[in-house]
Amino acid sequence: MEKCEKCSLLEELAQPFGYAYHCCCGFFSSTLDAWQKSAGYTWIYDFMAPRFQMVLDSLPVYFNYRGRTWLIEFWKGQYGINAGAEIGIYHADRLLSETEYRTAHFQAAGEAELLNCTMQLSLENGACVKISERHWWLTAFLPGVFARPSSLCLKAAVCFGDREMLEAFYRGLCRTGYAVEGITVQNLCLCFTFHWPVQEHYGFLTRLRRRLSQCLNRMNCRLFLWVTRPFTCTEDRILFLYYYIPFCFRRLMRLRRFHRRCHRKHGCRRPKCCRRCRPRRRKRS
Repeated sequence: MEKCEKCSLLEELAQPFGYAYHCCCGFFSSTLDAWQKSAGYTWIYDFMAPRFQMVLDSLPVYFNYRGRTWLIEFWKGQYGINAGAEIGIYHADRLLSETEYRTAHFQAAGEAELLNCTMQLSLENGACVKISERHWWLTAFLPGVFARPSSLCLKAAVCFGDREMLEAFYRGLCRTGYAVEGITVQNLCLCFTFHWPVQEHYGFLTRLRRRLSQCLNRMNCRLFLWVTRPFTCTEDRILFLYYYIPFCFRRLMRLRRFHRRCHRKHGCRRPKCCRRCRPRRRKRS
C-alpha cells in the first residue's frame, strides 16, 4: 500500500473512536464531532484514570464568565501505550462554588463556544509534536511512546473571544498557584508552559496505582514495539495490529475516557468488549 492509502485507511478506522490520524507526524487527535463530547467532564474521570492505565498530570483552571463556571483543563502523561496531552474546554450550566467543583458535571463547549488552541508537547528525548485548531477538546496521542508525565513539557496557548473571558481565565490560572512570571498575554491569546504539576497531593493507594499502571504501560509499549518490529513507521505498525491482532488495535484506540458508553447504553454492567455484548442483544430481540 502507498502511504496515502495507508493514511486514508487509518483515518477511516479511527473515525468511529472519535479520532483522526495525522499522517505527517504520526499521531492521533480528537475530532470535533467525537462521541466523547456528549459525556462532558467530571472530576471522577481523572480520579479513576490510573485504574485504566492512564497516568496523567493535570492542571484544571476554573473561572466564572457570564453567569456560568467554566473549566479549561490541561493534561499530559501516559495513555496506555500512548504518550500524549489534552486541552479540554467545558462549562457548567450555572455559577458553582469551589466546594462543587469536584461533584459538578461540566458540558463540553458548544459550536459557538469553541476556542482557538495550540499546544506543543515535547518529549524527554527532544522530539515534539504540535497541533493548532479551533476546538473543544484538543489532543495529541503518540502510539508506542512511553514517557513519565513529569518528563513531558506542554506549551499551551488559548485565544479567547473577548477581554473579559481572558481576564477571568488569567485569574483562575493564578489561583491554581501557577507563577505569574510564566504567563504571556498577547492581544487575546494567553500562553504558558505546563511542566510540573502545581498541586500534587496523591494518597498512598493512588500513588501505588499510578506506579503499577506505569509498569504495565512500559511493558505494553515494549511488547507493541516487539510485536511490530518488522516495521518502522507508525502506520505500518498500527495496520499490522488491525489485520492480525484486532483486539490489540481496539485497545490502542481507547485513548481517553472510559470505554463504557456501549455498556451503559445497552445495560451491560460487565466491562467486557462490545463484541461480546452484541450476541446478547440479538438474543433478546
